Amino acid sequence: MSLPDAFHEIAKRVNNWGRWGADDEIGTLNLITDEVVREAAACVRTGRRVPLALPLQQDGVQTGMIPGRVNPLHTMVQINQELFGPGTVACSDDAVTMGLQAATHWDALTHVSHSGRLYNGRPAGTITAHGGAQFSGIDKARHIVSRGVLLDVARARGVDRLDGGHAVTPEDLEAAEELAGTRVRAGDIALVRTGQIQVLLAGDKHAYGYPSPGLSIRTPEWFHARDVAAVANDTLTFEIFPPETEDLWLPVHALDLVEMGMLQGQNWNLEELSTACGQEGRYAFLLSAMPEPFVGGTGTPVAPVAVL
Repeated sequence: MSLPDAFHEIAKRVNNWGRWGADDEIGTLNLITDEVVREAAACVRTGRRVPLALPLQQDGVQTGMIPGRVNPLHTMVQINQELFGPGTVACSDDAVTMGLQAATHWDALTHVSHSGRLYNGRPAGTITAHGGAQFSGIDKARHIVSRGVLLDVARARGVDRLDGGHAVTPEDLEAAEELAGTRVRAGDIALVRTGQIQVLLAGDKHAYGYPSPGLSIRTPEWFHARDVAAVANDTLTFEIFPPETEDLWLPVHALDLVEMGMLQGQNWNLEELSTACGQEGRYAFLLSAMPEPFVGGTGTPVAPVAVL
């Protein structure tokens, strides 16, 4: 089934192919300039640090709904082993097997394709079983530090958590901006809080994933107009699930990652940050969200920290 004309019309309006040159592999991360980072550093007033990542554990987010995306399996490969003989310093080492998108993560620009293409017009066939992503692997996103803005849609709408059928719209984002008292600007990283992760934290992994609020197909144009560098939220699927339009699966992924070249983050725990921002009366901060540089990876675990 081909994608509908309405999707392709939006795709034309948000397309960034060639904007930073034919060889570009990082898309809207180009918008995080030295000046943007200097201004982000100025957001730090108290030094309060808020972690945004879920624990990496075997009893994690994944339920098997997404094939192959396994929760972390942690194994000890040596325990108090005296490598250099009896009485010497003993070492313990571990290994882990996990899906790179298993918990709190960034999607690389190569995470999805449509119509046989990836960001900047690269062929989808450049992703291979042995090499992963030949272009725009997550290792190309070498540093992600910028001004973060919490768009607390749930709080702006007067609820603890949006219901599972709520598609976050540009109007929701603007209501959250008004609450925040700041305008999202070029090079910012927008963190969109729905409150959905409360369901996961309460122990219901299945209900966390489905049904879930998430971003509407109308939001890519809003982020494109603001020149946002990246967007993350507190849901499993990022966009509303099930989809707004029957049988149109992951259109926001395709518009953000493929057309716009904008990284997405999922499973970010924004609850403590929501409390902190409410207490301090400000919703902009320095955000460090460094990707693990897996060469050719189509995603990566991340342990983001907001510094207020």
